[in-house]
Amino acid sequence: MRNSTKLIILAVIAIVCILFYGFYDIKGGFDYAFPRRMLKVSAMIVTGIAISFSTVVFQTITHNRILTPSVMGLDSMYQVVQTLIYFFAGSMSVWVLNKYLNFGAAIFAMVLFALILYRFLFRADKHPVYFLLLIGMIVGTLLGSFVTFLQVLIDPVEYLSLQSRLFATFSNVKAELLFIAIGILFIAFIYGYFIMGKLDVMSLGRENAMNLGINYDGMVMRILILSSVLIATSTALVGPITFFGLIVANLSYQYLVTYKHSIHIIGASLISIIALVGGQFLVEHIFELRTTLSVIINFIGGIYFIYLLLKESRAAG
Repeated sequence: MRNSTKLIILAVIAIVCILFYGFYDIKGGFDYAFPRRMLKVSAMIVTGIAISFSTVVFQTITHNRILTPSVMGLDSMYQVVQTLIYFFAGSMSVWVLNKYLNFGAAIFAMVLFALILYRFLFRADKHPVYFLLLIGMIVGTLLGSFVTFLQVLIDPVEYLSLQSRLFATFSNVKAELLFIAIGILFIAFIYGYFIMGKLDVMSLGRENAMNLGINYDGMVMRILILSSVLIATSTALVGPITFFGLIVANLSYQYLVTYKHSIHIIGASLISIIALVGGQFLVEHIFELRTTLSVIINFIGGIYFIYLLLKESRAAG
């Protein structure tokens, strides 16, 4: 089956999931319920595309399909920012009540953290990929322990308010922030369109890419910034979903056999839309909101992550 046909199949399934989520059991107040459902669907689409785009390009420059920006500790930095705000300023501070300030502070801190981390770890490919994975997980664990320490000291009422921000949710998405996220995603797509061919060349490796005229180190830094901005935007919009990028990117690699990044990004984006919209439908109508989508994704993603590690280990052996 051709890749174009496979993409059409994914697109049809995604559209069916969106329509099913939007119209299922919408009794009575259509004018009230439908716009709110579509707002959540829009947030899922933006989040899914941003995570898919950032993960695919990130794995290209790291030459490894296990590493993702989230696995490297970026989601943990989001939790640190929110916890520090609640710990020092409180839930009634302008940093919490003003959605633009909170959104901007989270993105700025996460991008800054990513640039510092990437600058030291990825420069000139001086570290093996499993060392990077180990460092990323250690950093993520360290930040998580720091967050837990602050949460023990925080006021219980503030802690309950903080918890709603530390798990991914599509129920409280602000339309104004969604428009900002769409604008960031649009700019990223414009830039990505012009570098797509270079990404295909960079997948050949550093030496081959440089021999073909690519400014490899400069492109790596620009792509890292792009990936960091996208993952920071999606996390600041709905909250952290740690293993989601790992799942959709690797499913795209297995389903679509090609070297072209444009096809993999589209495929991963469609898979992410299906997973998010379909998963949210199950959470709301099957599990009746007794759990959250991020918990399900992280559970499945953790198992899939272990499977990929064992698969890579067997391949190396």
